[in-house]
Amino acid sequence: MRLLSILLLLLFASATYAQSLTGIWRGKRTQGTQGCFPEYGLELHIYYSNEQLIMGNAYSYVSKEQYTKTLFTGRYNPQTKRLVLIESSVLSYNVPPQCIPCIKTYQLNLVGNGAEEVLSGEWSGHEMGNRNACVPGKIDLHREKVPVFPVTVPQSDSLAQLQQKFDLRQREKEVVQSLKLDTSHIRIDLYDNAEIDDDTVSVFLNGALLLYKKRLTDRPLTLNITAMPNTEYELMMYAENLGRIPPNTSLMIVTAGRRKYEIRISSSDTKTAVVRFRYDL
Repeated sequence: MRLLSILLLLLFASATYAQSLTGIWRGKRTQGTQGCFPEYGLELHIYYSNEQLIMGNAYSYVSKEQYTKTLFTGRYNPQTKRLVLIESSVLSYNVPPQCIPCIKTYQLNLVGNGAEEVLSGEWSGHEMGNRNACVPGKIDLHREKVPVFPVTVPQSDSLAQLQQKFDLRQREKEVVQSLKLDTSHIRIDLYDNAEIDDDTVSVFLNGALLLYKKRLTDRPLTLNITAMPNTEYELMMYAENLGRIPPNTSLMIVTAGRRKYEIRISSSDTKTAVVRFRYDL
């Protein structure tokens, strides 16, 4: 999935555009006669948006147990307030045997401002695994503060494969600091602390591997993250070695809007340091 890898680079490389569409959108998706159900719940997690690109996950569901989770990309025209979202793949699903998940295209309009924002329009698509057309329908969504389904951290296929070798349960977690932030744009810079002694780390966000066996120096390892609102995040520093001078130590600088936090971190082969943060609307 080369496309996903490229999009992930865009996601973590830049977060400079106002995230007017970023967040949770939830409501209903209808389907005409001969569809599997006349009405579904639909929840969009838009975790990245700028003038060129929108990225996120969509959950179509009749219950929390019966759902389809997809990956989508799209574009938004701020002049016309129209957006097009195109699902590229089904990530997971649990549906009745007689139902086939649809790969959908959304044609939506943004109406209103602030707390009264609504996305409405139509959808069409084809069945997963073939080109048979799905019975189309309509969509009506409202911006929400709290998701029904868990927010996932996007991850490339190569990092997902590397993550399989980790057993994070073997090490105790130590929460170093918890941050309450007032912006969704978060920059994290990681340096070796004090003397550079070949400390090497892997970094996880909500259990997803984002950096693998990276050496800490006086030049930062940088992550730009767009935080979903009202969601708990846990950034974990996993020591790959203890360096020449144990333990594995690092300096984390978190920049969130006009605020900057300097956090000194120590990890070992038995303990993993954790920084928690949350952006509340």
